[in-house]
Amino acid sequence: MPKFAANLSMMYNEVDFLDRFAAAAEDGFKGVEFLFPYSYLVGDIRARLDRHGLTQALFNCPPGDWAAGERGIACLPGREDEFRRGMERALGYAHVLGNQCLHVMAGVQPPEHERAQCRDVYLGNLDYAARQAAEHGVTILIEPINPRDMPGYFLNYQDDAHAICREVGASNLKVLFDLYHCQIVEGDLATKLKRDLHGIGHMQIAGVPERHEPDRGEVHYPYLFRLMDELGYQGWVGCEYRPKAGTSDGLNWINSWLLSNA
Repeated sequence: MPKFAANLSMMYNEVDFLDRFAAAAEDGFKGVEFLFPYSYLVGDIRARLDRHGLTQALFNCPPGDWAAGERGIACLPGREDEFRRGMERALGYAHVLGNQCLHVMAGVQPPEHERAQCRDVYLGNLDYAARQAAEHGVTILIEPINPRDMPGYFLNYQDDAHAICREVGASNLKVLFDLYHCQIVEGDLATKLKRDLHGIGHMQIAGVPERHEPDRGEVHYPYLFRLMDELGYQGWVGCEYRPKAGTSDGLNWINSWLLSNA
């Protein structure tokens, strides 16, 4: 079975954020991820990781004004300086937390700008991010996201993401392969996993279409987990789903694996 990381932004919402580290560890997780750490002192998060023997797998760079609906700023013309400041902040947190991957959100394409212009800005920002991250041994990730959950998001397709990585040409720029988003947009998960593995730096999972536990819905994850092992995938698989009921009560799909690796 792959290495699973609990997503603390979606899981364990029964308790406050800083208490979710203990809850995940108690259930047997060895790694965690979340959306954003910036509302908390980095030392407080580091203390939770150390106390509970957890590895920080991933978090996102600052996304702009999330409350106002922004979902990243990397493709937004005129926001380049803000993007660079956000990268500096994210790398500072990553240096303390120890994660080797950072997700850069592209953003929602502004209607007043052409896609080609946004793409040029996006590639320029990714080139800058990858160069800065390389100095810290960090990999930058970009993630295609389905337009049903995030209308207008700039990056939706796996082929586009891998083409952008090739065009930027940085060895530490890779794709975050979220199987939930990919299934909704284009499907053919196993073929894409086999074809694109060399360019994938992180994976995430959830049941489709409701984004609950991965043993619910139309995707047969046991087959895909076996395939990840057969292909030799060594990265983390983030459990980025909304539990149907209580988080711990919904872990039947993974309990035997967690117990065997305790």
